[in-house]
Amino acid sequence: MTGPLALVGSGEYLPVMAEVERSLIAGRPPRYVQIPTAAAHEGAASLDRWVALGQEQAERLGVEAVPLVVRNRTEANDPATAAQVEGAGLIYLSGGSPTMLAKALRGTAVGAAIELAWRAGSALAGCSAGAMALTSWVPSLRAPRTDPQEGLGLVPSLRVIPHFDRFERWMPDLVGRYLARAPEGTEVVGIDEETALVWDQDRWTVQGIREVWLLRADGRSPYGVGATIDLPPPA
Repeated sequence: MTGPLALVGSGEYLPVMAEVERSLIAGRPPRYVQIPTAAAHEGAASLDRWVALGQEQAERLGVEAVPLVVRNRTEANDPATAAQVEGAGLIYLSGGSPTMLAKALRGTAVGAAIELAWRAGSALAGCSAGAMALTSWVPSLRAPRTDPQEGLGLVPSLRVIPHFDRFERWMPDLVGRYLARAPEGTEVVGIDEETALVWDQDRWTVQGIREVWLLRADGRSPYGVGATIDLPPPA
């Protein structure tokens, strides 16, 4: 049976989201695998920052932090690196560039190890870029003319707009762009900052502090913390 899966709008490794992360790893091995690949293009200082934040959150939760710094496809295909995913209670893909993250992990040993662990019961979370990469369609929010990338495909019937309460103000046409290219049977969701859409026990629920939005051509529906949303399950 697969573990829980969380799509997070923002806030990975921060105190405000500690309870969400605590609930994901609860009852699982206290081994927290943290993968900052989406920020690899920002350089060593950015990766170091993500590793430090992940360590701080692991200390709050009382679990072991296992930073897995994978910068590119070559590193993602290293068997020794992929082996470190095994035994995780929670695997977390943090923020940065969603297209870079999807390209770096898709079809690699690390990507396969993540999916295998999740299908064996590990919890899996992606925040911002990480949430987008877990779907099958990964556009560049800031460069809309860029061709979308294929994602990791674990949540193939959802398309995710993270930081929704912020991005919609910055890019008023964003929802229309998503809806125009969503195939039949695919749902578009906006996830506010410091909020998560979590699949567990065969249902999607809202966790965190703000809202998740179900976005359709005929309107939008907000769902607050604790609400259940009828959406397609992960793959």
